[in-house]
Amino acid sequence: MQIFAPHAKDFYKGSHVHQLPEKLDLAYANYTPRSGSHRNVPGDKVVFLGLQLFAKDYLIHDWNTTFFNKPKEKVCKKYHRRLKNGLGREISIKHIRALHDLGYLPIRIKALPEGSVVPYGVPPFTVVNTRKGFGWLPNMIESVLSAEIWPSMTSATTYNEYRKMFEFYAMKTVGNIDFVPFQGHDFSFRGMMGRHAAALSGFGHLAAGSYGTDTIPAIDVAEDYYGADSDTEMVGMGCAATEHFVMCAGGNEDGEEIETLRRLICDLYPDGLISVVSDTWDFWQLVIKYLAELKPEIMARQGKLVIRPDSGDPVRIICGYTEDEITRYDNKVYVKEMGEVGSSYAGKELMECEVKGLVQCLWDIFGGTITPKKYKMLDEHIGAIYGDSITFGRALAIMERLEAKGFASDNIVLGIGSYTYQHVTRDTHGMAMKATYVEIDGVGKEIFKDPKTDDGTKKSAKGLLMVVQTGKEFVLVDQVSKKEEARGALEVVFENSEMIKEVTLDEIRETVRSFD
Repeated sequence: MQIFAPHAKDFYKGSHVHQLPEKLDLAYANYTPRSGSHRNVPGDKVVFLGLQLFAKDYLIHDWNTTFFNKPKEKVCKKYHRRLKNGLGREISIKHIRALHDLGYLPIRIKALPEGSVVPYGVPPFTVVNTRKGFGWLPNMIESVLSAEIWPSMTSATTYNEYRKMFEFYAMKTVGNIDFVPFQGHDFSFRGMMGRHAAALSGFGHLAAGSYGTDTIPAIDVAEDYYGADSDTEMVGMGCAATEHFVMCAGGNEDGEEIETLRRLICDLYPDGLISVVSDTWDFWQLVIKYLAELKPEIMARQGKLVIRPDSGDPVRIICGYTEDEITRYDNKVYVKEMGEVGSSYAGKELMECEVKGLVQCLWDIFGGTITPKKYKMLDEHIGAIYGDSITFGRALAIMERLEAKGFASDNIVLGIGSYTYQHVTRDTHGMAMKATYVEIDGVGKEIFKDPKTDDGTKKSAKGLLMVVQTGKEFVLVDQVSKKEEARGALEVVFENSEMIKEVTLDEIRETVRSFD
């Protein structure tokens, strides 16, 4: 689905050109994360990302293919019909005709390097028109600009905090962070609002430092818009994996499930990674009985079998129960929180394998090594992944419990899905585009927004802006002169329908890490 470029906005944006002062020559706006009051992960900053994709895909490709390269009368008629019918009144479209005659978008965008980690209140980029008579244009593209950029920024910000948390526990329990780029795997595609949203979010996941993804379109974004090349560099990787459909088709009659496992690891994938969803029926039977029986075959492979539970409490499935969560009574184990043991309200009875958790059970069967930090690391032939309803809080709890039980953090991969990446909005980081300066009939005017009924979050900057960088920190200075606005950390990246400065995926990843 390709949307006619001039239509990629709210209806009310289409009426603003008639409401603005007649001799509005210039409008200068900025895009800013305003507040973290709804933030979904720890931290107080936001990863800037996605402008190059937006500029190449929408500002250049969509405008050229759907508007500038089409006959003038055809596109003007299309626009007039939509706005007239939608607004319920006759409208002038002379500004659209003038834009088609011009043949390009007279817009200049200045931005920080993508991957920069900015504090709230600091705009990572500004937008201004480059020709008189087109002061209506910068804010007309706000709707689509916001919709296309906040998802990548939000997902990159989210995964950046996962990455830092994974690295903390890796250094604490392993001694290096070599495995971390593969530890948080993007499982989100099916839960996103369409393929485009999955690509935007998935690219944010990769750009913040992950190599693990099942979202193939995110790799396409990296290659098509950010100069990546999966033939020569690590962009993103998945692995062969089963799902419940595969296991069900194999059958659950006596002996069928273990034979499905045997066929997978011996015939289809005698080497390399293979991930097997393991709770289609009896998860603990598969772990304790079938894996033990298949140990010779598993240990003979040149690769790793990854066990994937897919339901239940992820923290307890992976790490088991702590002693203060259970009660032992009459040689049995119960979940303490479920009721008084020994009474008619006795809680759920647990098997010993449930108390231990998956990682401990795999250690008991396959053993492993001890890291330089004195933590247990599963044998290289076996591993675990969990990707159902993972949140930052659950991921942190898993890392904490593994450490407490003496296991290295590298023993688990976590699938980060739409529970994390889709439960966000533009307001998660208060993303907003606001105009702060105009010129009317050649006279400059500083403008700003400051609602008295607000708590100050929506108060905008004022006038022309300059962003100053000192070390790893950015500071906004507003109400500056034109000479000052030309300086600072914001650099021209797009002007008059052309990319002026581009960045690669590798450069973005390096930039993100430079702010740690």
